[in-house]
Amino acid sequence: MKSPARLLAEKRGRQAERICAWWLRLKGWSILDRRVRTPAGEIDIVARRGRLVAFVEVKARATLAELDLAIDERRLARVAAAAESLAHRYLREGDDMQIDVMLLAPGRPPRHLSNVWHGG
Repeated sequence: MKSPARLLAEKRGRQAERICAWWLRLKGWSILDRRVRTPAGEIDIVARRGRLVAFVEVKARATLAELDLAIDERRLARVAAAAESLAHRYLREGDDMQIDVMLLAPGRPPRHLSNVWHGG
């Protein structure tokens, strides 16, 4: 059984993902999928705009300062591996893909970092 703290964290995470999906839609993206699990990890949002498919990691923290520590090379590598395993499901011929991160803190609009993974 999950602890109350873990359940609360999951609830906050789902809320952050909903906010970020809404934000992406406002910016012209179509949401293809959410919370896609793979053996390598989970992709929070898969979105498309034109010929570009973004695999988006969402991170929510209580403060802006905490957001600076929310994503690191190891986490990005996990997201990239999961995206690579899913690419065939979402990409059409001629499409490009990228790994994005969206950072969310209370009282602030989401911060969308595009194309953050370049291998490593």
